[in-house]
Amino acid sequence: MKHHKIGIYPGTFDPLTNGHLDIIQRSCELFDRVILAVAHSASKRPLFSTQERLEMAHLATKSFENVVCIEFGGLLADLAKEYNARILIRGLRVVSDFEYELQMGYTNSSLNPEVDTIYFMPTLKNAFISSSIVRNILEHNGKISHLVPSSIHNYIQKKIQCM
Repeated sequence: MKHHKIGIYPGTFDPLTNGHLDIIQRSCELFDRVILAVAHSASKRPLFSTQERLEMAHLATKSFENVVCIEFGGLLADLAKEYNARILIRGLRVVSDFEYELQMGYTNSSLNPEVDTIYFMPTLKNAFISSSIVRNILEHNGKISHLVPSSIHNYIQKKIQCM
């Protein structure tokens, strides 16, 4: 019986960026299924609602046959059990990300010993992109088309005009 390799890529994705898409593309090469898990993250006070972020995730990943987009609240370790996933996918842009992500990886492993975390560094052209940078540019009516997937750029622009 073949084991299906399932990876979960969790995040707030507020909004999903080209850096996220870069990690999704590379994850699709490693896993039979990639679960893009959009976190509720009310404590982060996201600019976009969970439903809007989930819609953007669907738009950005519609060309990937092995990506499933879901929303979640609660513990990531429990989500991994629910989907029978053993690998969590995380991105590292800068050294400060490493400290936080390492701590989260250890925490998830302590809650679910079957889960492990792999870390992707974004390609150089996406290394500076973060959702918070995109949100900051949006607040000042700046251009973001080079920072987000073209499939969600119009969606974001329409939502921002309505806010």
